[in-house]
Amino acid sequence: MAVKIRLQRKGRKQRPFYHIVVADARAPRDGKYIENIGSYNPLTKPATIELDRDAAYDWLMKGAQPTDTARAILRFKGVMYKKHLQRGVAKGAMTQEQADAKLAEWIEAKEAKIAERVAQTEAERAAFHEKVSGTPPPPPAPEAEETAAADDAAPAAEEHKTLAEIAEEKAAAEEAAASEEEAPAAEAAEEPAAEEKAEEEAPAEEPEAKAEEAPAEEEKKDEEGE
Repeated sequence: MAVKIRLQRKGRKQRPFYHIVVADARAPRDGKYIENIGSYNPLTKPATIELDRDAAYDWLMKGAQPTDTARAILRFKGVMYKKHLQRGVAKGAMTQEQADAKLAEWIEAKEAKIAERVAQTEAERAAFHEKVSGTPPPPPAPEAEETAAADDAAPAAEEHKTLAEIAEEKAAAEEAAASEEEAPAAEAAEEPAAEEKAEEEAPAEEPEAKAEEAPAEEEKKDEEGE
């Protein structure tokens, strides 16, 4: 008779729950079984698995063939690792005590990892419920409020100071621009004044020249008269 280790479905629609059973391969999925060795709940996170490791190992050594899902469950619970270690004991590669120690160490590490995952899931669920329920945060302490007010006032003072400095810089820039505009105007006013002065000085020299020429002409006429 072919014997299989497989899952037997229980639970209502869309809420599955499975029993891990040892049954005749010819029996229907949810029919008679030889032995119930555990349960499997895939709806939890992580999945909840309860398994009798010794019973599962005994049936494996008797030739029971697990289905793909059942094999994954047996591997997850360390039954397949135990079978591997027992083969090493049978071949003389290690003693039974060494095999038991390695199996216990492996199971302890696996259970610690599962417990950590369960704690993480619980924390995520609690954070989600707190976020959905809209629980307000606790009120801040008086000291925290004073510190927050001081922190808010400091940036405001810095902002006013910065605005005043900007205004001073703007005024200084405007004064510099005004002085630069006045300088070309003064130069332009000085140039016409210099030209007018030169023109005024030029005619003043001509009468003197004429005055010098007049005595010379009179002397010339006197000489001709004589």
